[in-house]
Amino acid sequence: MRIGILAGEASGDILGSRLIAALRERHPNLVVEGIGGPLMAEQGLDSLFPMERLSVMGFVEPLKRLPELLRIRGTVYRHFRDNPPDLFLGIDSPDFNLHLERKLRRAGVTTAHLVSPTVWAWRAGRLKGIARAVDRMLCLFPFELPIYAGHGVAASFVGHPLADEIPPEVDRAAARAALGLAQQGRLLALLPGSRGGEVGLLAPLFLQAASQLSLLHPDLRFVLPGANREREAQVRELLAAYPGLPLTLVSGRSREVMAAADAVLLASGTATLEATLLKRPMVVAYRMAPLSWALVRRLVKTPFAALPNILAGRALVPELIQDDATAQAMVEAIEPLLAGQGAAAEQREAFDAIHRELALGFAGQAAEALLATIRDKAGPAAASAPGGKGRG
Repeated sequence: MRIGILAGEASGDILGSRLIAALRERHPNLVVEGIGGPLMAEQGLDSLFPMERLSVMGFVEPLKRLPELLRIRGTVYRHFRDNPPDLFLGIDSPDFNLHLERKLRRAGVTTAHLVSPTVWAWRAGRLKGIARAVDRMLCLFPFELPIYAGHGVAASFVGHPLADEIPPEVDRAAARAALGLAQQGRLLALLPGSRGGEVGLLAPLFLQAASQLSLLHPDLRFVLPGANREREAQVRELLAAYPGLPLTLVSGRSREVMAAADAVLLASGTATLEATLLKRPMVVAYRMAPLSWALVRRLVKTPFAALPNILAGRALVPELIQDDATAQAMVEAIEPLLAGQGAAAEQREAFDAIHRELALGFAGQAAEALLATIRDKAGPAAASAPGGKGRG
């Protein structure tokens, strides 16, 4: 069996490596070609180009690199068009991969895509293009399936890798010990984001809220992970205005920080899923520049911003967005969670149900979905023959 896989970012390299390993368990002589990083290479990927040539960030850099990116995509397309694999899989990077998948599918190659674009939140018009591009979409969240079914796109829910990675129970005491934090007393984690703009808008409000909470609860302590040196310096400058605040600034290690805490105040984003799987009660906040917010309000269709609320299908955790994200509102939302009962217990119970729903064994489920897609496209005769399409 021969598979084409393209991952353009480090996160995709992680997913791809786990998936290749699961496929190789089922087909030991598997041949894998495409583009990936060091983890996929360890699993036997023959990479046509270094993955870092695709890893571009922001708005200006991709425009500067556009000729090279188009050349790479064209080369990959011709390679698999002229040497068709049993299946081609694009991992995330939808702007790059979906175009490639559409051309390959038109050329007769069976295609799949791993990690659904956020069509449930914005740019739902992409579904028409996705329907032309892929034979199967592999979804990390169950609520994505009916969206694709409504547009005639075959889709499989394969679970989320983080739900496999994070155990059902996480030891708070061990996390505090690892971070050098005191075992006694209540601890609130503050995660104002990883980008400079996010931290600039949210960290001042988070620190104001922490200062107010400290007056109300003298035993309460705080911990804040800096995503990198720049963010740490940014937070340290803000902390100068709060000399008595009992806050520990940690370099990175955001998951351990959340695991050590009794509750979490954090920016909307992927960290909310980690907090959910860690079973830590949370309040989610977000702010952006006024012009950006005016545009986002018109584009975003989902009623919720926080992933735990989207997964629960209800307002499970408080969301403080834009003008509602004030220090006083944060204090009022966090206070009930510090008691550990009531709202906090309700969140933890719902988080446990979400964890069980997402922990399917991602790599195995994804591998089986891809192999089923190959069999379906190959037809009954080929599917019943050893080796599928007969490529090994």
